[in-house]
Amino acid sequence: MWQAQVRIDLDAIRHNVATLRGLLRPGTALMSVVKADAYGHGLLPVATAAVQAGATWLGAATLDEALTLREHGITVRILSWLHSPGRPLHEAITAGVDLSASSSDALDEIAAAARQAHRPAAVHLKIDTGMSRNGATRADWPALLTAAAKAEADGDIEIAAVWSHFACADEPGHPSILRQQLAFDDALDVAAGLGVEPPLRHLANSAATLTLPESHFDLVRVGLSTYGLEPIPGAAPDLRPAMSVHARVALVKAVPAGEGVSYGHTYKILRDTNLALVPLGYADGVPRSASSRGLVEIGGKVRRVVGRVCMDQIMVDCGDDDVRPGDEAVLFGRGGPTADDWAAAADTINYEIVARMGSNRTPRVYVGEQA
Repeated sequence: MWQAQVRIDLDAIRHNVATLRGLLRPGTALMSVVKADAYGHGLLPVATAAVQAGATWLGAATLDEALTLREHGITVRILSWLHSPGRPLHEAITAGVDLSASSSDALDEIAAAARQAHRPAAVHLKIDTGMSRNGATRADWPALLTAAAKAEADGDIEIAAVWSHFACADEPGHPSILRQQLAFDDALDVAAGLGVEPPLRHLANSAATLTLPESHFDLVRVGLSTYGLEPIPGAAPDLRPAMSVHARVALVKAVPAGEGVSYGHTYKILRDTNLALVPLGYADGVPRSASSRGLVEIGGKVRRVVGRVCMDQIMVDCGDDDVRPGDEAVLFGRGGPTADDWAAAADTINYEIVARMGSNRTPRVYVGEQA
């Protein structure tokens, strides 16, 4: 008898990828972003399901993620983009992983690794179009292009793509969206002026894939929407959330009005009630900031967490209802609250809710697996 588990519906992953592919014009490829252990859903099962549904690229932020995919037989193209100096880039190049460069120094390191690997590296040149995060600044962009053209002529790299990332695509109408699109067009013009004609251009994340078809170019990168969550409410009604979180009630007790609940007694019982103890806490990914605000479904009714979220457990107010030990509690998923509900309760975003779920003691259980 299981106590708590995170369930992942791989049929939902496949459905979402197929649905997103249907939004693209012919010739535009789809990358499913599986960084951060596939947003908490499990790197290898999700990557396999996404490829089965037609994703021809996978996005992995770190080298370790990308190499794990290759070691387990994933053969589609993989982009890895977040590397501190000194990482074993030659291993990624040998494994056929595409790498990103945002500066001339990073490009030099990739070129040196390519010589060590005795094969050219496939490089995506990243331009910062206004997010002020990764990517070359407009001032440094010509130098990066010039260095890349030389490295390609020397046989050390192949320029695979020019790319960038939106800051506010999940806020339709935000003025930065058009500015970034224009900056990306300008970056491509500068590249063409220096003789760099990349085979691929990619800019769109999930939000842009759903709402900005003009930003699709040759490849879109879908992260959140792969998992059935919406970056913009109502933008993708046919997506199916793939994750649900379940536990079995461990204890039910009658508590009189006036009693404090959990650490610090930040919550006082307002009337005589039944409290259900659910064995999931912040060590399992339940956000402590959702104390006395999170929602849980037990017995077909959505109820509220009361008191502080503990490391291992939460308390749920069940009123006069006949809730018993062993009853199933759903933190979020079909029939219960949603990851968006928990994000609202914790003053965060749905990305964080799913990415933090699960631990060594809260296993993931996969449904919809294919032989």
